[in-house]
Amino acid sequence: MGLPQDKWIGRSLRRREDARLLRGEGRFVGDVRLPGMLHMVVARSPFAHARLVSIETRAAAQARGVVAVITAADLDGLAGPMPIGPVEGAWLAPAPIPLLASDRVRFVGEPVAAVVADSHAAATDALDLLGVEYEPLRALVEPQEALRGDALLHDTVEGNLLLRWSRESGDVAGAFASAAHVVRGEFRIPRLIAAPIEPRGAVASYDAGSDYLSVWCSAQDPHRPLAHLGRVLGRPDDRTRIVVPDVGGAFGSKGALAPEAAVAAAAAMRLGHPVRWIEDRRENLMASYQGRGLHIEMEMALDPDGRMLAIRADVVADLGAYLYPTTAVMPVTTSMLLTGVYRIPAASVRLRGVATNKVPTGPYRGAGRPEAAYAIERMVDLAARDLGIDPIEMRRRNLIAPDRFPHKTPLGFVYDSGDYAPALERACDLIGYDAWQERSRKAAEDGRFVGVGVALYVERAGTQLWESASVTVNPDCRVVVRTGSCAHGQGHQTSFAQVAADALGVDPDDVVVLQGDSAIVPRGVGTYGSRSMAAGGSAVLAAAEAVRAKARRVAARLLEAAESDIEWAGPSLYVRGAPERAVLFRDVAATAYQPGGMPAGSEMGLEATVFYRMPNMVFPFGAYAAAVEVLPRTGEVKILQIAAVDDAGRIVNPLLAEGQVIGSIVQGVGQALAEEAVYDEEAQLLTSTLADYALLRASHVPPIVSEFRETPSPNTLHGAKGIGEAGTIGAPAAIANAVMHALRSLGIRHVDFPFKSEKMWRLISEGRTSARG
Repeated sequence: MGLPQDKWIGRSLRRREDARLLRGEGRFVGDVRLPGMLHMVVARSPFAHARLVSIETRAAAQARGVVAVITAADLDGLAGPMPIGPVEGAWLAPAPIPLLASDRVRFVGEPVAAVVADSHAAATDALDLLGVEYEPLRALVEPQEALRGDALLHDTVEGNLLLRWSRESGDVAGAFASAAHVVRGEFRIPRLIAAPIEPRGAVASYDAGSDYLSVWCSAQDPHRPLAHLGRVLGRPDDRTRIVVPDVGGAFGSKGALAPEAAVAAAAAMRLGHPVRWIEDRRENLMASYQGRGLHIEMEMALDPDGRMLAIRADVVADLGAYLYPTTAVMPVTTSMLLTGVYRIPAASVRLRGVATNKVPTGPYRGAGRPEAAYAIERMVDLAARDLGIDPIEMRRRNLIAPDRFPHKTPLGFVYDSGDYAPALERACDLIGYDAWQERSRKAAEDGRFVGVGVALYVERAGTQLWESASVTVNPDCRVVVRTGSCAHGQGHQTSFAQVAADALGVDPDDVVVLQGDSAIVPRGVGTYGSRSMAAGGSAVLAAAEAVRAKARRVAARLLEAAESDIEWAGPSLYVRGAPERAVLFRDVAATAYQPGGMPAGSEMGLEATVFYRMPNMVFPFGAYAAAVEVLPRTGEVKILQIAAVDDAGRIVNPLLAEGQVIGSIVQGVGQALAEEAVYDEEAQLLTSTLADYALLRASHVPPIVSEFRETPSPNTLHGAKGIGEAGTIGAPAAIANAVMHALRSLGIRHVDFPFKSEKMWRLISEGRTSARG
C-alpha cells in the first residue's frame, strides 16, 4: 500500500488568496511607504520622432519641493540601456531601449527626463517648467514604409530591420510545383494593449553603508527584474533585492523591467532617499510595451483530396522603436507555430522585424501563439471554402495522429503529446455544430447573417525549461514551499499547495507558499508563457519527493526497519506487511530536527531545494467553436456561444484552470471584436485613454461552455502542461471563422480584426451593392 495518488491534485479547491484580497488587505507597490520617500514623475516626448536638441532643467530644479531633475546625461556612468535577450537562430540589431532618450526620441511617450520631489504633486507641477526643445523628424508609422529604408530610425540599423529569422524544411518548392491547389491568405493582426488594472510602478531604496539596493516592483517575477537591473546598473545580484508584492494583473506586460523603474533605482542610489514611481493610466496605455502587430502573407499547397503538402509564409512584425529583452521572442514563436496541429511535411517561413515610431512590442497574453493559430486556422477555412470541403472534414484529414508523438514539425518544434481529433469532435458536440449550420442556412434565406466556426490550436509552454523550488517541513509538520514561479492572479498559493500536499500526505491548509522575494526564494525563471505548473509545479513536486525520501530514512530509523520497507499512507509511515508498526509524519518531522534524529551522514531537518529541468518544452492544445450573428442594420457582431475544449495535460485544480480559460477567452473576444492600438499618420496614439481603447465589459461576455481533456506530457513530473493563455489563442480564430461563415453569401472572403460595427456595416453594405450589381 503506497501513498494515495491524486488525493489533492485534480480537486477544485477555491483560491486561498482571494479572501485577503476581497477584504481589501492586498499590498501592492502603491501601498509601499518608506521613511523619507521621494516621488518621481517622468517627462515624455510629445513627438513620435524628433531630434532632442536640448533640455533646460534649471527652472524645474529650483521649483518648490523638487530634489532633482534627471536626464540621460546624469545617468552616464551610473546606468546603461536595457539588455536584449538572444533568440536562437535570429539576428537582432543593437537597438536596446534606453532608460531616458539622449539624442533622439522615437515614439510618443518616450521618457526624456525625470523629476524627483518630496510629493507627487510637486514633481508633476515641475514638469511644466522643463524646457525641452525638439526638432521634429519624419515619423515611420507602417512597417512597409519603414522597410523602404529611405529614412532610418537608428543610424546603425540598416533598412530599419531589428530582427531577421528564417527557416525552411522539406521540399517546399516541389510541393508547390506539384500541388493540385494553392490557397493564399493575407492577415493583418493589430497591436493590442494589455491594460492591467494596476499600472506599472516601483519603489527603490538604497543603503549606502551596506551597498544594498531594494526594489519593490509590480512585475511577473523577481528574477528577470533582478537580472535586468543588474545589467543596467552593473550591480552584483547579491547586493540587490527585488520584491514583487501583490500584482493587479500583468498579461505579459510586466515581464521586462520598466526603464522608468531602473531610473527610480538609479535616483535612489544617487539621492540617498527611497524613490517611488507609479505611472498613470494614460502613461500605461502610451508607454508600456504593446502586443501583437503582425502582417502575414501565407500560401498553402494541397493535393487533390485536400491534404496539406507545404506552407510558405512571409511575416512582417511591427516591433516599434527599440528592442526590449523579449521583443523578438513573440514573432519568432508565431513563425515556428505556423503549421499548427497539422501534418504538413514541408514549410518555409521568412520573418522580418521592423523598426517604426511606435512604442516597442513585447509579450501579451498568448505571446505569439494567437497570431499563429489565427493564420493557420484561417488558411484551413479558406482552403475548405475553395475546395468545397466541410471545414471539419478538412481538419480531420490533416491532423497529426496520436501515434506520431513526439512529433517534430518542419519549423523545428517537437510536440510532446497530443490527441487532437477527439478535442475537435467534442468542441463540435458542445456547440452543436450541425444545428448551427442549419440555422445559418435558414438565416441566410431570411437575409440574416449567422455563422459557426471552429479553430484548433497548439501552443508552446515551459520556455527556459527549468525552475526552482524549496520545500521545508518544519518540526510542527507545517510545510513551507518557496518557489521561483511568481503568481499575479494565477492562484499558485492554492495549486502549488495541492502539489506539495499530495506528495507529503498533508492537508493543503498546512502548506505555506512563499514567492516573489529574491531574498527568500531560490533563483528561478518566473511566471509567463503558461510555464508555472509545467516547470514550477514539477520543481515543487521534485523538492517534495526529495523531502519524502528523507522522511523515509527517519521513519526507518524510528521503526528499526529497512528504508526500502517503509510505506506511506496519508499521515503515517509504516513497515510493509506490518501496518501496526507505524509512526506519524508529524513525529518524523519533529525527530528530524533533534540531535541524532537523522541517520548518520544525513543533514538535519526535512528540507530540499531543487532546480528542475524539463527535457523539452510542453505543447498544450485545444479546439474552440463559436457561433455568431452579424446584424445587417448596424454591423454589430454578436457572439451567441463559445465552446472550449482544452488539453493541458494533468489538471491540478479544475476550478482555477476553468477560471484561466474563461478569462483568456474574454480577452480573445476583446481582440476579435474591439481592441486595437490605433496610430495616426504622425504616429500619435489615438487610443491613449480607456474612453478610446475599447475594453469589453461584463455585458459583452458571451455564453461559454468549457471542458478539459488530459493528455499527460512526458516532459513534466506530474504530466501537466499549461492553461493560462488558451482562450486568447483559440477563441479569436474560431470567432473569425464564424464571422466569415456568416458573411459567405456576400462573397466576403476575409476581414481582419477587430470586427467593429462600422467596419462590418460598410462591408455588408458594399457586399449587398455588389450582389445587386
